[in-house]
Amino acid sequence: GPGNYKIPSALDIPRDFRVELLEPRGPSPLKTIFSSKGIGEPPLFLGSSVFFALRDAVMAARRQHGVTAPLHIECPATPESLRLACEDEIVELTRIPHEQRQGTPFAVRI
Repeated sequence: GPGNYKIPSALDIPRDFRVELLEPRGPSPLKTIFSSKGIGEPPLFLGSSVFFALRDAVMAARRQHGVTAPLHIECPATPESLRLACEDEIVELTRIPHEQRQGTPFAVRI
């Protein structure tokens, strides 16, 4: 299964690596190469599970602070975007009021 998949490294390339192009055997109803399965699926989906775990953690933090607005996080999820998406009292302290957005310096007291 995907838990046993080991990502190949440069040391896994054989010294004698020969490649041959195969002739097609005629039309196939499947859109795969000689009925092969996609070997790139485990690392792709395991990587996306991290993104969805981060999204679930941010949603839990938002629920804890009573935020019910829809959540939109783009990939890659940077630490800054995740922190701002939590929308807790610390994030609220960093917001600049509309009247101060003209370049006036401001300070946040914590």
